Amino acid sequence: MRILALDTSTEYCSVALWQDGIVIERCERVGQKHSETLVTMLDALLHEAAVKLAQLDGVAFGMGPGSFTGVRIACGVTQGLALGANLTVVGVCTLEALAEASEKSRVIAALDARMGEIYHAVYERQHDGWITVSEPCLCKPEYAPPVVGGDWFGVGSGFAAYDAVLEARYDGHLQGSNGAAVPQAAAIAALGAVQFALGRGVDAAEALPLYLRDKVALKTSERQQR
Repeated sequence: MRILALDTSTEYCSVALWQDGIVIERCERVGQKHSETLVTMLDALLHEAAVKLAQLDGVAFGMGPGSFTGVRIACGVTQGLALGANLTVVGVCTLEALAEASEKSRVIAALDARMGEIYHAVYERQHDGWITVSEPCLCKPEYAPPVVGGDWFGVGSGFAAYDAVLEARYDGHLQGSNGAAVPQAAAIAALGAVQFALGRGVDAAEALPLYLRDKVALKTSERQQR
């Protein structure tokens, strides 16, 4: 099975090709230039692997949460690729992708959502998959959902932006954290391959983003109050 995966939910742009468990990946920090970079990276990846779009079994994409514009780009490109090659698609939560790449078994995933908030979810690995302990949500770091036990690992930019607050919130529960971790296509490919194997691929028209917030910026008066 061959799965193409992509993610543009943060300042990084990453693409990956999953072929029966073997993954090749490209990742670049592009800032706000995902629309200029993504298709070129995908073309280069497929050329490197000597694989044509029509030979794929599906496309997996980081559906969010994350950058509003970045997530929309991922959805749009996924729809275009899948419609052109008659492929099904799978959306993968970027927070679960953080957990997958962490190589830990109990993970608190947190991405900086700006405006004093984080995108947050909690996962625990059981057997070969992840159990969602706390569903993806938008919250202030000081009110992040609690966990039970003392062997959790924190991943994601939320732990870089709000390190002290989250360390205090999870005092006695965290064994460590990696605030530099970002969602990447290799993890999205691995998670997507599982979904495709279970027959959960959907039509390209259903490549929809996961938005946890409607408001994407503060008003001038709100920024001044903060």
